[in-house]
Amino acid sequence: MTETPNKSIQSSGSRPKLSQVPSRVMQALSEGWAAAGITFRNGFRRMQKARVDYVVLPVGGPLPERSGPKRGFIERRLPLPPEPLSMQELNNRLQLLADADNVRGVVFVFRGFSTGLATLQNFRAAVLRLRAAGKEAIVYTPYVDLAHYYAATAADTIIIPPGSHFEVLGLYTEVTFLKDTLAKAGVAAEVVQISPYKTAMDRFSRDDFSAEYRAQLDWLLDDQFDMLTADMAAARGLKQSALQQIIDSGPLTPEAALAAGLVDGVIYDDELASWLGKRGRAGHTPEAEADRSSDVSGATSGDEKRSIKQATLKQWPQARRILIEKHRRRSRRYIGVVSLEGLIDMGASRTPPIDLPIPFIGGKTAGDQTLVALLRRVEKLDDVAALVFHVDSGGGSALASDLIGRQIEQIAARMPVVVYMGNVAASGGYYVSALARHIMSQQATLTGSIGVIQARVNTEELYEKIAANRVAVERGNYAGLYRGSGPLSPEDREIYWRTINDIYDQFKAIVARGRSMTPDQVHEIGAGRVWTGRQAQERGLVDSHGDFVDAIRKAAELAALPTGDEYVIRATNFVAGNSSYTLPNSTPKEAVDMLGRLLTGESLRDLSGQPLMLLPYDLRLR
Repeated sequence: MTETPNKSIQSSGSRPKLSQVPSRVMQALSEGWAAAGITFRNGFRRMQKARVDYVVLPVGGPLPERSGPKRGFIERRLPLPPEPLSMQELNNRLQLLADADNVRGVVFVFRGFSTGLATLQNFRAAVLRLRAAGKEAIVYTPYVDLAHYYAATAADTIIIPPGSHFEVLGLYTEVTFLKDTLAKAGVAAEVVQISPYKTAMDRFSRDDFSAEYRAQLDWLLDDQFDMLTADMAAARGLKQSALQQIIDSGPLTPEAALAAGLVDGVIYDDELASWLGKRGRAGHTPEAEADRSSDVSGATSGDEKRSIKQATLKQWPQARRILIEKHRRRSRRYIGVVSLEGLIDMGASRTPPIDLPIPFIGGKTAGDQTLVALLRRVEKLDDVAALVFHVDSGGGSALASDLIGRQIEQIAARMPVVVYMGNVAASGGYYVSALARHIMSQQATLTGSIGVIQARVNTEELYEKIAANRVAVERGNYAGLYRGSGPLSPEDREIYWRTINDIYDQFKAIVARGRSMTPDQVHEIGAGRVWTGRQAQERGLVDSHGDFVDAIRKAAELAALPTGDEYVIRATNFVAGNSSYTLPNSTPKEAVDMLGRLLTGESLRDLSGQPLMLLPYDLRLR
């Protein structure tokens, strides 16, 4: 079991005072009081004969890996969407339910996922752990596309409403190439890349796939489709080829999905209690439901409902108050957890109230100043036995990546460091990971992209079209190297090429040192190539597969912390106190300045020469 509270460390703070760190005596007293409290609550609940058949847990949305810091005063007063349920909190709830002997199982109600494939694999892992603890897992989902069905197949039972259709259609991607569109506006993206596999800017500089870009898409989608269909088929007792044939046949009606054994019940959510109660009778199974041709939905009449004992369903807030808990011992030392999420950049981190998936403009940024300061303060805490460094980033600044990676290397010399990769840890995201003791990803994580790209936007024709005359005055032969007022000269291109080669050599050296390879071996699997986590492990870039719970356990193992069932592995989330988003001023001047930065490519100039990575495709699970 893991426990992961949040702890804020102000970037301007110093080492915590001794009074802030529990002593061994206080730890022992705390353990005693905790044990006594659990014993008392369990006794009271047993006297009440408190019991629930199924606990209802709604899940959906982005499912972030960690619970974030509490919203600030201003954010709480903005019309923002509610904070999503994190995988961290979900795992904590499921562990409590797994321990409770007065709970039969869990009903997961899907509310629509908007997350990556690796996160869906994390959800499956959480459900499978629950089942391994002897609890029943049931999924009720109105959404029956590939993403939701893949997550649902981790459960014992899948139920869909009569109005839904089984629309597991496969993987789909499309890339919009904008070279000709930009040309009509008088804009051209000039790109110097380490290899054709470094495709981050292809959509702006090309009008179609390169052979390398298309080959990369093929091996990524082939591997992802194979792992998805293999997992789903095994969970439903089907051959993989048979499931793929079903997918290729197109959408199915609920009746057809039920007959094919793809789902176990077709009912509305308000019929769950009676359906589950009826199913609990001897000889009454979901298979028997499928055999009833008179009423394929499994719905019951009002008289029949009254004659059948309904299963007890409780929402989490009500169920939490009656759970029979299990006391575990807590070690004094714990695992520290730090996250790097978003575009890696110089300066302070920024976290907008709403994550905007717009490259270079919106979304989270992981600033080197914030991350390095935070890591140094965590390193100084005596009771931190190991570090789990959570990385979910497609890359960014080479310099910022190097500074953060250097700090990870220094911490790894003092304590075990486990990198846990989220949906993507590529380019700069892999750079910061390479020197950790152990690298863990999900099979579907996108990683690699070991390479460098440099881009400049030429807006000369645009300004000619709008009759704007730009006149430059400069001192120094290359003062205008990153200008956008003309095409790259041969001398400029040579400097760009030399710059990215120097950075690439440094990148290869870092990976080679961290992964016990030679730079030539790194190049064979690098040169901008993107891999799934499964492919990355085969090539030595990743050590193992697992979710956040597995990463915590691995860190505890490397730190020689007790990991038996009678112990809880303590893990603490550390966040920077100043990593909040500052809303920009909306003055006319600043609005004009922002427009100018976009038109002239200044947003790209800030990251010029850095290992940038935009995902090579937009994946849709259908």
